[in-house]
Amino acid sequence: MKIGELSKSTGVSIRSLRYYEQQGLITADRQENGYRTYSPLMIEKVNTIKFYLSLGFTTEQIASFLHCVMMNKESFCSQIVPIYKQKLAEIEEQIQLLSQLRTNLLDRIEAVTAENPNPLEREFDVHEDINTR
Repeated sequence: MKIGELSKSTGVSIRSLRYYEQQGLITADRQENGYRTYSPLMIEKVNTIKFYLSLGFTTEQIASFLHCVMMNKESFCSQIVPIYKQKLAEIEEQIQLLSQLRTNLLDRIEAVTAENPNPLEREFDVHEDINTR
């Protein structure tokens, strides 16, 4: 199957497929004219890559366990649990950071509205003053 057919079958852009190949996630045979041809098994592999990308993994992380999960059940790939735990820790750190940012913004909104209950009107008045000069 050619790259366009693989793209259509998986919903992954041709550009992404070329990137996956560059990263060593998928392989293609080359015809004499230079066209890539893919095994029908590449559909499953690309869909597996899409799945792990949807979990937030990088292509580098996926490359470290892709061969194993393609050959075995995920539960038999010993290297996957530490990678899952690392990703979970990253996500929890991001949640904590976003929560702090949210709290900071709520505090700023409260401080601004306490000082000026209708900041939008004040902003409008400032713009009016600038336009009338």
